[in-house]
Amino acid sequence: MAGDKKLVEAITSMSDDFAQWYTDVVKKAELMGYSSVKGCMIFKPAGYALWENIQKELDRRFKETGVENVYMPMFIPESLLEKEKDHVEGFAPEVAWVTQGGLNKLQEKMCVRPTSETLFCDFYKDEIQSYRDLPKVYNQWCSVVRWEKETRPFLRSREFLWQEGHTAHATAKEAEERTQQMLNVYADFCEEVLAIPVVKGRKTDKEKFAGAKATYTIEALMHDGKALQSGTSHDFGDGFAKAFGIQYTDTDNTLKYVHQTSWGLSTRIIGAIIMAHGDDSGLVLPPRIAPIQVAVIPIMQKKEGVLDKAFAVKEQLLRAGLRTKIDDSDKNPGWKFAEQEMRGIPVRVEMGPRDIEAGQAIVVRRDTREKITVAIEELADKIKDILDVIQKDMFERAKTHRDEHTYVATNYEEFKDAVANKAGFIKAMWCGSRECEDKIKEDTTATSRCMPFEQEKLSDVCVCCGKPAKSMVYWGKAY
Repeated sequence: MAGDKKLVEAITSMSDDFAQWYTDVVKKAELMGYSSVKGCMIFKPAGYALWENIQKELDRRFKETGVENVYMPMFIPESLLEKEKDHVEGFAPEVAWVTQGGLNKLQEKMCVRPTSETLFCDFYKDEIQSYRDLPKVYNQWCSVVRWEKETRPFLRSREFLWQEGHTAHATAKEAEERTQQMLNVYADFCEEVLAIPVVKGRKTDKEKFAGAKATYTIEALMHDGKALQSGTSHDFGDGFAKAFGIQYTDTDNTLKYVHQTSWGLSTRIIGAIIMAHGDDSGLVLPPRIAPIQVAVIPIMQKKEGVLDKAFAVKEQLLRAGLRTKIDDSDKNPGWKFAEQEMRGIPVRVEMGPRDIEAGQAIVVRRDTREKITVAIEELADKIKDILDVIQKDMFERAKTHRDEHTYVATNYEEFKDAVANKAGFIKAMWCGSRECEDKIKEDTTATSRCMPFEQEKLSDVCVCCGKPAKSMVYWGKAY
């Protein structure tokens, strides 16, 4: 058992150093590797398989709402990027530029896309002529580049994978409805598939996307009490349309500008899965997103008939639609158990000679380590039930953690004390002024996470300045 003990000891306890725990888990679970390209990461099979499952599930949900996939170039000419003033100013510090092609200097430098609003706008101005051409509800799966100064696996890297939806509509009402619809798609996906509870709301003007009329967000709380922005949806109004001249002839034969939206979710959501569910033994993956749902581990596998039965069980589970692997390596069982736990596989099936003789196997839950004896012929049905219970329990535990780490502050002393001593969300009233928002960040390092759709009146006055309050805001330290 010395081997499996060493594997677990290689992970720093999250209570000792949460940041190091996170890095240890990412590396030991072999989700990613470091690249010789500074600030960029390599997705290993286990990490990319997670993204594939996320992509598959989200893409299905998108298409159910009428979304079609397209693909845009990765380069954006400088003149195109500069057409929308607020947008280019917001991204300027993070843009990577290409100035030479082959042996020749480019006549106009191009950026590697940090996002694709300008490309879609340039496309839409020629594609949209009449009200009959609307709406355009497009999405692309791609990578983007933002020249981050500090990077962390999945959470922040100079190149990352994501999807970005870009839609064009005839009216402001239609655009706003699509913006909210896609936010709800993200929220439902996070809660139903990733077992991560989220707070839905609107960003303040300070925190909204560069060039947007309004930005909506889902915010999740991690084990360490920090918030993670997990998906955003933006209502652009007609600002981009006016900058790029995207007009259509309406039914009354008049020219009108389109109204646009944009929405995106990236590979940082893998970081959310790790930090919302993991423990000191490694990953804990929700069954609906886990690349491998069941690990079959034969005990005393050199005994006659053990491996044959283990492979038969694997085939039985695969036929039942369960993503299953068998560990028939020559490692000792303790190491195999520790490795299965490290990788977050939701359940393992242990079976040795005595189990097989009795016509049973031991099913062990990754989240609670509960052991359940199950008849071999009933394994598929029982494991499906167990996975459903694990999925539900993981969501409830994450929700309980969030609720127990959400605090209320009605004056500035309470607020500062909560930020300093209570890791989590802080609900407090706000007057709506940029000055108070800036002061709170300067004094405490906490930022506004969102103005939730479900508003509460905690008091009549702003927690910072004492003037009449306009909104209740979730505040917190964030990744």
